[in-house]
Amino acid sequence: MKKPLREQKTVLLILLSNIFIVFLGVGLIVPVMPSFMNMMHLSGQSMGYLMAAFAFAQLLMSPLAGRWIDTYGRKKMIVIGLFLFSISELIFGLGTHVSVLYFSRILGGISGAFIMPGVTAYVADITSVEERPKAMGYISAAISLGFIIGPGVGGFIAELGVRAPFYFAAIFALITCISSLFILKEPLTKQQLLEIAQLKKATNFVLDLKRSLHPQYIIAFVIVFVLAFGLSAYETVFSLFSDHKFGFTPRDIAIIITISSIFGVVVQVFLFGKMVDKLGEKKLIQTCLIAGVLFAVLSTMISGYIAVLIVTSFIFLAFDLLRPALTTYLSKTAEKEQGFIAGMNSTYTSLGNIVGPALAGILFDVNINYPYLFAAVIMFIGLVITMMWKAQSAHTA
Repeated sequence: MKKPLREQKTVLLILLSNIFIVFLGVGLIVPVMPSFMNMMHLSGQSMGYLMAAFAFAQLLMSPLAGRWIDTYGRKKMIVIGLFLFSISELIFGLGTHVSVLYFSRILGGISGAFIMPGVTAYVADITSVEERPKAMGYISAAISLGFIIGPGVGGFIAELGVRAPFYFAAIFALITCISSLFILKEPLTKQQLLEIAQLKKATNFVLDLKRSLHPQYIIAFVIVFVLAFGLSAYETVFSLFSDHKFGFTPRDIAIIITISSIFGVVVQVFLFGKMVDKLGEKKLIQTCLIAGVLFAVLSTMISGYIAVLIVTSFIFLAFDLLRPALTTYLSKTAEKEQGFIAGMNSTYTSLGNIVGPALAGILFDVNINYPYLFAAVIMFIGLVITMMWKAQSAHTA
């Protein structure tokens, strides 16, 4: 019999720390991008590709990693993933050539492919059906917190040196790796792992991808892609945009992102439930997309530190509310297919995290305003699609 969540606080805390450190590491690069760009004479396109390399490697490795997690166990793959992530951050900190930086990000993406599904599967194994949505909500919060706070933390630590954030991430990841090694226990027996592996043989990544195109799922997954695209594109160019247009320092950028993060988390924790009760998931998603479009366009028109802080706070809030609203909707849609939904959620997120930064970097070299405007267009298309989603839902009902 599975123990209640409250009796597994230590294990859950370790698992949430694992997922948090991955997304923290993804975001750490943001505030020091202008410094690396100038120091290594890189273009905006190169910086965008650096951001995309992590998600691309994660996407390619995820199908194989998922099978290894079910074959060799959750704990082993989580520990290996954290160790690889620690090494990748150390390599980035020591790197003096762009090829080394790409290798670091690719290694980091591979580690993420081990850690994310490993943690998700572990949480699903140790929780009851009733408690699982709450636990998955914690994971979503850890992802959001790491992805948004990462740039802020990176900017403050960068005061010690432009490479210091990566050394910090390497040490933190190694600590969580060691704690996971000694505290976590494999939640499944060898026989249970063998049974799961046998069931996995009946499906594969291509079949799952085809199933995701079903009308019941596809529009929600497209919005997942839009969310990942919009947020990663915005974050990729935010520090470059702030540096080139306003002359903001890494510390200035860190303060903006940190305040925006705190604002988003507070609203998410205290008001999200009430907003879902009042509006429902679909209307909340549409509201967030409208806000994302408006504030992305507004970002190209404003000037001054306070104005940038306010606009950034609201656009991050829109993303912060959009993610759990989507997760909740998908969880309700999934019924007994939580694993499939989680896997495809990760896949479409990775696709957005690949395309968003890559295009943002290319567009930045053309005109510094174009990445924000293009992100606004993508979010508007996502909004239009949700109108079809509403009609489809009514038709299905």
